[in-house]
Amino acid sequence: ENMINKKDVSLRRDFLGAAGIVTTSILLPDQVLGSLNKLNKPVKIGVITDLHQDIMHDGPSRIKSFVDSMKVEKPDALMQLGDFAYPSKQNNIVTKAFEEAHPRTFHVLGNHEIDGGHSFDEVAKLWGMKGRYYTERLNGLDLVVLDGNEKPENHKKGYPSYIGDKQLEWLSDKLKSLKGPILIVSHQPLAGPSSIDNAKEVQGLISLYSDKVLMALNGHTHIDYLTKVGAVNYLHVNSASYKWVGGSFRNKSYLENIHSKFPWIEYTCPYRDSLFMTLTIDPKENRILVKGRDSEWVGKSPSQLGIASKPNLTDGKEICPKIRNRQIESTVSYTHLTLPTILLV
Repeated sequence: ENMINKKDVSLRRDFLGAAGIVTTSILLPDQVLGSLNKLNKPVKIGVITDLHQDIMHDGPSRIKSFVDSMKVEKPDALMQLGDFAYPSKQNNIVTKAFEEAHPRTFHVLGNHEIDGGHSFDEVAKLWGMKGRYYTERLNGLDLVVLDGNEKPENHKKGYPSYIGDKQLEWLSDKLKSLKGPILIVSHQPLAGPSSIDNAKEVQGLISLYSDKVLMALNGHTHIDYLTKVGAVNYLHVNSASYKWVGGSFRNKSYLENIHSKFPWIEYTCPYRDSLFMTLTIDPKENRILVKGRDSEWVGKSPSQLGIASKPNLTDGKEICPKIRNRQIESTVSYTHLTLPTILLV
């Protein structure tokens, strides 16, 4: 425990002092610059996702690590992207820590929030959300928060991953009426691996307003991954806690007394330290900065367990105990400089 805490302090220092760390550079579409420049100053959001308090034994310490780091980062708001914790009294230790850490905190509904017996509407009410999906204005930035847990007509079993007609109509109206710039947020991905069932339909709608949509964020996949559809970037934010392996794979990563009390941990490859990030939207520099955090596996990695790699998802790259630093910038941001594709920030 003491060793982990010391390492956690060290990693938090690395997170907060990220100068000089190599950062992956991705282009921000030029057509969105007019909307981006409507911001009077940078907007910074602290983001954490997939804490899975009800699977992990150390959820409170992971959220504390996030909260402590955000006290130094001083973001304009905090956001959790779902699969956070059942809305039960015993989980107040993490939900209250999150909600009391900042005057502005935003929740997103994950698919596992209802495992404790609540409906999504009940979870939204207990967490003080405006609804299952909603909009918020944050220092000139329009947040559009979606609920990807709706059921298609042909849904048979498992957790649904879909945005229904009523919500699509609402989304279309908001994308049309909001002044922007817009940041779209959901638990399930709208593009890339494990995206919602009607992802192409939603992508098509979003692409109509790519002059206002800066990017889309999601959790759910427990990977560090960024993809682009048309002119819109879609960022998969890694879990705060682990990569799920399940099935026939087992990973005895902690002491036996922990596994006996928290049996689902055996189906995961945990991250030793809590992962989270800050997202800074900077109108002056015409760029979006992602400042992430590195950790390491507890026990074996998925590939060491014998899990085969999937296309574009490999150990050490997308499947990893880290959230990479990223710099998403305009092609006109540094027209006076000749820059490589990998930048230092």
